[in-house]
Amino acid sequence: METRSNHVLVGTVVLILLAVLALFTVWIARLGGTSEKEYDIFFRQSVDGLAKGSAVTYSGVPSGQVKEIALWRPDPQYVRVRVAVNEQTPILQGTTASISASFTGTSTVALDGARKGAQPIACPEENRRQLCPYDVPVIPTKQGGIGAILNSAPQLLERLSTLTERLTGLLSDRNQASIAGILDNTNRLSDALADRGPEIAATLAQTRVAIQQAGDAAQSIGQLAQTTNGVLAEDVKPAMANLNKAILSAQESAETLNAAVGDARPGLQAFSKQTVPEVGQLVRDLRVTAASFASIAEKIDQQGAGSLVGQQKLPDYKGK
Repeated sequence: METRSNHVLVGTVVLILLAVLALFTVWIARLGGTSEKEYDIFFRQSVDGLAKGSAVTYSGVPSGQVKEIALWRPDPQYVRVRVAVNEQTPILQGTTASISASFTGTSTVALDGARKGAQPIACPEENRRQLCPYDVPVIPTKQGGIGAILNSAPQLLERLSTLTERLTGLLSDRNQASIAGILDNTNRLSDALADRGPEIAATLAQTRVAIQQAGDAAQSIGQLAQTTNGVLAEDVKPAMANLNKAILSAQESAETLNAAVGDARPGLQAFSKQTVPEVGQLVRDLRVTAASFASIAEKIDQQGAGSLVGQQKLPDYKGK
């Protein structure tokens, strides 16, 4: 009995020591580890390849793991993903989450985009129930590479179908014949250009000569223009000076003539007011005198000189 009691006592002591060792190990692990913070992410896309325990990275650095994946009951279009991230990870305002797929088929939650100096993401006091439906902060999402491809897959397939139809129409028998004709014409044109190669080379050489001659002519015209400017500067300027002197002399003569006319103006006015009427009266008197002389001459011619001194003879009276 005593031996059995000793075995029980030893076993009990050993169990107690093992329990203490386990508790000490857990305490050391917690002491050396870091605390975590939980966040919710609502993805409006497929989360294929993502599972509980999948890694969470921040700018490629492992920072946590996925704790829970479930459909969001209020709106089944969204998938709620609960992640636990190391408390030291800077989950600040501007941080976004996306799903990053790999060739092995597994996916990870990728976080990035925090702004320097921004406040940490937390549940606000106002509209807390609406913005934090499960009492943990919510990280907004952005479409990753695979998510964008999956969401745009229908449009991509539709565009590929349209492109295929257009290519089919473009490569019809009629269009193929037209393309073949265009290629034949291009070949003939290439052959013709190859045959005319020497003539084209000669034409290009003549064109170079013509361009060079045009350049020489332009240079000669420039020199002629410079010579013309020199002639104008040397010969025309003295002639213009002489012409200016002649114009000044003519102006002085015109001013002298105007002064003379001004001085003679009073005499001209007196002549026009006094002498001209007297001359008119004299002319009228001369006309009267001339008429009298004409009458006398006519009388002498008809009756003789005696008619000027004797009385005019009356005609003889004859009775009936």
